[in-house]
Amino acid sequence: MHCIYNILIHIAQFHIKLIALWNAKLKLFVDGRKTVFTTLEEKLSQDDDIVWFHVASLGEYEQAVPIIEAFKQEHPTYKTLVSFFSPSGYEVKKNTTLVDVVVYLPMDTSGNANRFIKMVNPRMAIFIKYEIWPNYLRVLKQNDIPTILASALFRPSQIYFKPYGGFMLKALRRFDHIFVQNESSKLLLKQKDFNNIT
Repeated sequence: MHCIYNILIHIAQFHIKLIALWNAKLKLFVDGRKTVFTTLEEKLSQDDDIVWFHVASLGEYEQAVPIIEAFKQEHPTYKTLVSFFSPSGYEVKKNTTLVDVVVYLPMDTSGNANRFIKMVNPRMAIFIKYEIWPNYLRVLKQNDIPTILASALFRPSQIYFKPYGGFMLKALRRFDHIFVQNESSKLLLKQKDFNNIT
């Protein structure tokens, strides 16, 4: 299933680049990712202690803000990195002074995940709400980097709870801890033998 997922990601990436020739939002999505590794190289050092927050868009970023603020109070010497999936979040917050570095998240290919995590070398990764990217989570786990899912919401209709959802459920299991928004989300995960839930 991992091979099929990787093929589908590459196919999606190709089509996004093609459609971006005529779609302004997708053009931002594609063009913004061209400078990610250069930005990381310029703004981060392997000697930095870094915590990485990943959000989909603006709403998820706002949910991350209190966590970022609390983390910075507790660990003032750490650098903070925020990655966005969507242009609608990145374009609004790319110049925020709350964090040290803001980038797009490169597409979830094995090559991108390995390169990104090697360059960032985070002490911890915190994903917000629905952001479950199997290749990134696999590389984080392989490197023993503590990884948290915060502000998560789960519903029975999601792929993790379907008979065919084993691959995505495996990705979800790679989080060291999951903070959920409500009791029903916790109960759904309990039914799948998750115990690392708050």
